[in-house]
Amino acid sequence: MKGILGRKSGMTTVFSEEGKAIPVTVVEVKPNVVLQVKKLIKDGYKSLKLGIEDKKINKSIKAMIGEAKKANTNPKYFIHEIRDMDGFELGDLIKGDIFKNGSLVDVTGISKGKGFQGSIKRHNQSRGPMTHGSKSHRVTGSSGDIRSTVKKSKKMPGHMGHQKTTMQNLEIVAFDANLNVLLIKGSIPGPNKSFVIVKESIKKGQKNNNPVKLVDVKEVQIKNHLFEEGKKVNAKLTSVMSIDDMKMEIEQATIKHQNDLKEHKKLLAQADKLKINKAKSLKMSNQELKVEIEKIEALIKSREEKDQLKKTEEQK
Repeated sequence: MKGILGRKSGMTTVFSEEGKAIPVTVVEVKPNVVLQVKKLIKDGYKSLKLGIEDKKINKSIKAMIGEAKKANTNPKYFIHEIRDMDGFELGDLIKGDIFKNGSLVDVTGISKGKGFQGSIKRHNQSRGPMTHGSKSHRVTGSSGDIRSTVKKSKKMPGHMGHQKTTMQNLEIVAFDANLNVLLIKGSIPGPNKSFVIVKESIKKGQKNNNPVKLVDVKEVQIKNHLFEEGKKVNAKLTSVMSIDDMKMEIEQATIKHQNDLKEHKKLLAQADKLKINKAKSLKMSNQELKVEIEKIEALIKSREEKDQLKKTEEQK
């Protein structure tokens, strides 16, 4: 059995490389300190008592202070014992990397409190008719025989929520070691900033899922920026290329683009001398402009040759 304590941060959406949107709950799992190690011979069962988030000494009882001193740490705000967990010693730190991507876990927490609610919201009962003279719209209805007392577990209005709840067989999508954050697929019980217990799934026969490859958002943002820069210099970029390859391609395309601009200026100067339409020449590419200049130069040359032939004939 593996387990860790954490704090629910909220929900977000991540994207796989296949383009699927995955709703995940973000659980902050700061390194858990092992406060006590219980062994089978001495205590009758084996377990680890874990704690997270330091608590002020003046707000801690002596038992907690003494327990923390043995583990060379400060008293902890949230403490929980996880049974059948071993492999760690007193004072060790447990991080979120004990779970692999794709593994299934059970998450336990205190559900959101809803206050005093009626039987329709609390027990999903149906309402009464709203017309034809009915006066029982959202009331509970009969609570049993009048002569006897109301039986226990009768579904009636009362306090709803704020109960220990466990969601089973949730998938670990990813673990970020830099932020100490677990991404768990789907929703988990409790409001944001509430403490939760993440444990290995206890249901037998459940197989771990294949790890999902997520899209790196920062990498995508950098690539989008490079694509925009590449368009300016006509760089041939593809989404398969790495960031370094894209930068190299943009550098080469930039040098080529600058050389093309210099060449284009020279060709425009030649076009002005040959009295080619300026608006037309500006729209042309270097290759098209070269062809146009060669045509006009060939025409001018042929005219000069004809004029020279005429002159020689006249002299004769």
